[in-house]
Amino acid sequence: MDAPRSEKTRLDEAARAGWLYFVAGNTQDEIARKLKVSRPTAQRLVSLALSERLITFRLDHPIAACMALAASLAARFNLSFCEVVPADPAAPDNLTLGIAESAAAFLEQRLRASEPLVVAIGTGRTLRAAVDGMPRMKCHQHKLVSLVGHISMQGSASFFDVLARLSDLTEAPHYPMPLPVVVPSRDQRDQLLRLEPVIRVIELGEAADVTLVGVGRMDESAPLHLDGFISAEELAEMRRLGAVGEVTGWAFDAAGRIIETGTNERLTSVPRAIPPPRLVVGVAQGTGKVLPIHAALRGEILNGLITNETTARSLLDLG
Repeated sequence: MDAPRSEKTRLDEAARAGWLYFVAGNTQDEIARKLKVSRPTAQRLVSLALSERLITFRLDHPIAACMALAASLAARFNLSFCEVVPADPAAPDNLTLGIAESAAAFLEQRLRASEPLVVAIGTGRTLRAAVDGMPRMKCHQHKLVSLVGHISMQGSASFFDVLARLSDLTEAPHYPMPLPVVVPSRDQRDQLLRLEPVIRVIELGEAADVTLVGVGRMDESAPLHLDGFISAEELAEMRRLGAVGEVTGWAFDAAGRIIETGTNERLTSVPRAIPPPRLVVGVAQGTGKVLPIHAALRGEILNGLITNETTARSLLDLG
């Protein structure tokens, strides 16, 4: 029987087992012999290396089909940046696999720049998965700013807040939007937006060198509703007004026009400049996201996109 191990020793051995298996190409029997453990323990150590993200993978070979799709999307929608990743045909439609890793690489590349940058971040499940895939870095020269709050009117916070987690990983100063996403009245919103800390966040968000956002649906699976930021009645009203999607809470119709009434009148998110003066990259995929992504591209809410090949083909089919 293998001797008991401390947590640090266990992770050390997991990292060594992961390296031996994935990098050096050893079999599990060979790992067991080299680490002087049983074969089942070697197997568990390799699995632990993956589950604890001690070993990560990044596909560096450019797949021709994905590159062609990205070029077609960039030409069709006049995009400054477009990346299309492979799709797993057997994976659930809402799985963030692939695009989260691509978004993490996008962020990491920009945060490694020595010149100070302001990086604006939205929120949501895909962006949270992307940030969870980031390495620890020292990026004191940059500033991170949130484009949207993550608090409901009941005071609950979204689990999918991204900014604090990214700041923790990069040690970059961060500027959260200290407000509920939607407030009860337009007058109340206007008063809150005049607060000095909020003005500072809005100024930073509007001047961001690069922005990364999710693209939300406005159907029964709308994250704004599921996360408690708007009620079922408010969602129904926005759908009656033609909303098909949202970016940082700003709901838009199928032509990509920001809706002027409804919850948009009471939204505290940083205002959207259309077309954006600098790079704004949407990160989204899936059948249910095709119409919202297409509308956001048509309306020039985004000028960059990270998606997968199945979604890319559907976007091109819509014209």
